[in-house]
Amino acid sequence: MDRYSFLNAVHPAQIAALYDKYLQYPDSVEPSWRAFFQGFDFGLESDSQEAIGVAPGEALPESVLKEFQVIQLIDGYRSRGHLFTKTNPVRERRKYVPTLAIENFGLSEEDLSTVFKAGEILGIGETTLENILQHLNSIYCDSIGIEYMYIRKPEEIEWIQKKLNVNDNQPQFSKAQKIHILKKLNEAVSFENFLHTKYVGQKRFSLEGGESLIPALDALIENAAEKGVEEFVMGMAHRGRLSTLTNIFGKSAKDIFSEFDGKDYAQDIFDGDVKYHLGWTSKRTTDSGKEINLNIAPNPSHLETVGAVVQGIARAKQDRHHKQELKKVLPIIVHGDAAIAGQGIVYEIVQMAQLDGYKTGGTIHMVVNNQVGFTTNYLDGRSSTYCTDVGKVTLSPVLHVNADDAEAVVHAVLFALDFRMEFGRDVFIDLLGYRKYGHNEGDEPRFTQPKLYKAISKHSNPRDIYAEKLFKQGIIEDGFTKQLEQEYKDKLEEKLEDSRKEDKTEITAIMKDEWDGFHYAEEDKMMAPVDTSFPLKELTAIAETITQLPKDKKFLRKISKLIEARHKMYFEDNKLDWAMGELLAYATLLKEGFDVRMTGQDIERGTFSHRHAVVKVEDSEEEIVLFNELSKQQGDFYIYNSLLSEYGVVGFDYGYAMASPKTLTIWEAQFGDFSNGAQIMIDQYISAAEDKWKLQNGLVMLLPHGYEGQGAEHSSARMERYLQLCAKDNMYIADCTTPANFYHLLRRQMKVDFRKPLIVFTPKSLLRHPKVVSTKEELAEGTFQPLIDDPQAAASKVKTLVFVTGKFYYDLLEVKEEDNREDVALVRLEQLFPLPKNEIEDTLKKYKQAKDIVWAQEEPRNMGAYSHLLMHLEEARNWRVCSRKIYAAPASGSAVRSKARHQRVIEDVFNKTDKE
Repeated sequence: MDRYSFLNAVHPAQIAALYDKYLQYPDSVEPSWRAFFQGFDFGLESDSQEAIGVAPGEALPESVLKEFQVIQLIDGYRSRGHLFTKTNPVRERRKYVPTLAIENFGLSEEDLSTVFKAGEILGIGETTLENILQHLNSIYCDSIGIEYMYIRKPEEIEWIQKKLNVNDNQPQFSKAQKIHILKKLNEAVSFENFLHTKYVGQKRFSLEGGESLIPALDALIENAAEKGVEEFVMGMAHRGRLSTLTNIFGKSAKDIFSEFDGKDYAQDIFDGDVKYHLGWTSKRTTDSGKEINLNIAPNPSHLETVGAVVQGIARAKQDRHHKQELKKVLPIIVHGDAAIAGQGIVYEIVQMAQLDGYKTGGTIHMVVNNQVGFTTNYLDGRSSTYCTDVGKVTLSPVLHVNADDAEAVVHAVLFALDFRMEFGRDVFIDLLGYRKYGHNEGDEPRFTQPKLYKAISKHSNPRDIYAEKLFKQGIIEDGFTKQLEQEYKDKLEEKLEDSRKEDKTEITAIMKDEWDGFHYAEEDKMMAPVDTSFPLKELTAIAETITQLPKDKKFLRKISKLIEARHKMYFEDNKLDWAMGELLAYATLLKEGFDVRMTGQDIERGTFSHRHAVVKVEDSEEEIVLFNELSKQQGDFYIYNSLLSEYGVVGFDYGYAMASPKTLTIWEAQFGDFSNGAQIMIDQYISAAEDKWKLQNGLVMLLPHGYEGQGAEHSSARMERYLQLCAKDNMYIADCTTPANFYHLLRRQMKVDFRKPLIVFTPKSLLRHPKVVSTKEELAEGTFQPLIDDPQAAASKVKTLVFVTGKFYYDLLEVKEEDNREDVALVRLEQLFPLPKNEIEDTLKKYKQAKDIVWAQEEPRNMGAYSHLLMHLEEARNWRVCSRKIYAAPASGSAVRSKARHQRVIEDVFNKTDKE
């Protein structure tokens, strides 16, 4: 008997469904069937019936064999159909092999009229192979190509396939919807044409060639609002930004024209930025009457940086306003094709997407794909097939769409929105278009892409293509588009006239609602004393809470001893170490209703095992956070060990602080100099955003710093780089030496009615130094001291006055006390910017008989704070400087050499020579 005769008794549709399931998720199929299918696949690949297990003389039923082959064809389209789409409007697609020809699946033209049960997989029932092919080409190989078969969750795959099978993945819009798409396309095209004629040769980074982005964004926002989204946070680079601001965000064209006219700014304290970098916030009513909030973050020319900022803003809004419904905030990031493929920060952001400390419920990523980066061809810009291949890292679906097909673009966007709202995950849309001009409007692209730009010069814009399609469908009449264009341009002319009546242009800060009650501060306000005291009785109650572990849980002995030691240092010894001062700062702010967010690679424990803000139960690894037990009305405490990233994480936390000024937002570097991985964020946002974009931000960066013989990468936090960026009133820089001063510094950050970035060079060895302690009274009753005088020095005896900062003070103090040097005063500069010039002047007067004024630092002379003092403090130019010599690396890799250099600096401080 034919051993495969049993297959004749099984309904072919059942076999088809099982095989289809096997191809997608083999482990979900019953083992005996899985074994059969594995043998069948191997047999097909080796072209051997015997390999399937069919003995000579036996035969697999022809109907079953053909059904399998049709299912493989369907699977081929699902997996590789995106390679054979009509998605490139101006170029022939690259050729890929093997193709989807039916012959490659063991089928032939003779089978085209055969009816197959496999059609049920596509939702079209039993039908001919010809009909199945028609459906497959319509779904997978038309204006939309989709990649999704690598997704590992069957429910997501099934959802996608059901969605694609609806109307064969083709748009179904009403007449009114089609006219609305045309109107948005007209706005995009007419806006760019207007600017091109009125501001000839000016850079504007036009959207021409990708105008369908505007109806896509419009549809995304309108439909998301219907699904419950209330806030949108968007980031995009310069291309198409002006059109987006006007046609989506509702920014007045009058304001954009003022920026084009190059007028000065209304306020002297801001330097502003080019028009295509500015941010904007607007409240908009959707077509159905829903109130929504739109935010587009300001961005620098450094591409993709803004993506991290957008994620941080979105997360802050979710934490503060939509904690139980994350999907009410939708992040949208618009990329360029060259940037998304080439900039490493994109990978960092993608890796954040599902992490507890960074997830935002899914982001819509849209790529305006020009097929060229400045002058670089796409084949020279990436090794991957697509610019969006980074999206596969998190198994996100990717849709490739012909930007000339406006309806397909809108259809793809709505698909992406539905997926995000259903599964809370990222989706990528690759909008394949072109760039009508060069990188900017004054650039000549034919130098580098003559063939491409010859084709582009003859190519109609997406509006005209779509208008012709609607005209042929009888939806619009001849002249309809010209009328739309004239009406829109008349409005722009009116706005242009209005703008030229004004002499100044105004920079508008984004997210004003979040910043209600906050004001801008100049240097005098930054230096004003701030009350950071906290009632001792309440401080004691807090200390009781955070120094007692739950008695019903078992902890590692070292953890128990550490928490007991904290209890003892507060309640018995009254000698609070660095960790205790820091933790009490957070706890008191939480008690006052502020939120605290802390992230960094080892922040929960602390790189140097000092913090232990999160402790784990020994057996279960349950996390215990004592800060959550302060009171029912306390603020929220968020602390997360970050992924191993600086650039992306700092960008995220900067965005978080931008949207949540009532949250103390802290990022801690593992070692201080690792922050240089985030240098773009530091240069473009942290140091300059208020000056460029009227943007306050209170992000705190904790950077471990200090020379303890650990080599070049674990000594210096590159203090000099931050100090070089200091200007007027742009940030605070501190290098504290006592737990109390650090406590008050952190509290000051939240107690003022303005926000500035705060850079703190934090200690390593001082975390456990016996002299680095403070009393609870110093915390409760004290205040931040930008300069700390020598408490033991008698002014009349002092001959050498030494100014020093940070941990080096304790190295000098040890020698001073050992040698009983009453002729030396050690004065600590705790705040390096803004410099406490009044306090320095008072100190110089107090020790006026000291003829030897010294600046002492453990860093090389070309590093540290010395050059900063020379620039900002005229008196410092006459001081004697004691430091390491000028070096290229911050420190020696040899512990012996490092110690010898350190000792020489200390000797120089206490032993002035004639040469000096």
